[in-house]
Amino acid sequence: MKLYKLKQDALVEHEGNHYPLPGADWDDLVNDDNILQTLAGRIRGQKPVRDALSLLGEVDAPMQGQELWASGVTYERSRQGRQEESQKSGGADFYARVYEAERPELFFKANRHRVVGHGGKVRIRKDSAWDVPEPELVLVVTRSGKIIGYSIGNDMSSRSIEGENPLYLPQAKCYDGCAALGPCIYLRDRPLPRETRIELAIHRAGKRVFGGEIEISRIRRGFEELVGFLYRECSFPQGALLMTGTGIVPGSDFTLQSGDDIAITIACIGTLRNQVA
Repeated sequence: MKLYKLKQDALVEHEGNHYPLPGADWDDLVNDDNILQTLAGRIRGQKPVRDALSLLGEVDAPMQGQELWASGVTYERSRQGRQEESQKSGGADFYARVYEAERPELFFKANRHRVVGHGGKVRIRKDSAWDVPEPELVLVVTRSGKIIGYSIGNDMSSRSIEGENPLYLPQAKCYDGCAALGPCIYLRDRPLPRETRIELAIHRAGKRVFGGEIEISRIRRGFEELVGFLYRECSFPQGALLMTGTGIVPGSDFTLQSGDDIAITIACIGTLRNQVA
């Protein structure tokens, strides 16, 4: 079952059919620990809509009162990438340590007004010279700490700023248009298969300039582990969204440019597509 946030309402996709939820409160929906059963009851007996494609043209980022957080250095490739960018500043050893440490790296990414949805425009900072997208699986977590579903995230990163000094991480990660989420929440009452793949494709002027893919089995830490640390001393009255890190990191010879098209695909969820402003 998939849940879409539209500009005005919400929409459920179930077994290939689409059912509107007029007047639904998004924060109430995504904080229901029994959301699958709740939605099954709400759409039971309803007739599916035929113009779902037109409704999906109004899809919004699946986020309202939630905070968006991110996990760092959860893949071997992300550890290598962070070490490479921070080598000159002397911060490379920090990332080697956190990869092996008991405590994960978790950081605040964005609130709602800095996040765009499917089809929206992400941004690169004007004071950064090296910028990349980070394609990630996103956990959707209720206020009680239960993982109820999954989405796709693009954690836009200014590697030149972060590489200057690890203490600049908030500036490299959090700014207007720094993240994209969508196109929906894939609701599921059990973990995703370990062979689930994340795919990234970047096109410039119609030509593919970078691509990659990785299985979520390569994530070093468990999802419940990450959520447990996030909720250890923080409350989330409206729930939280947690990016789980990236294993696809372009090399130092690549940086995003205005007009680039970024497509991130996780087959069971869909494709999150955005353009760089």
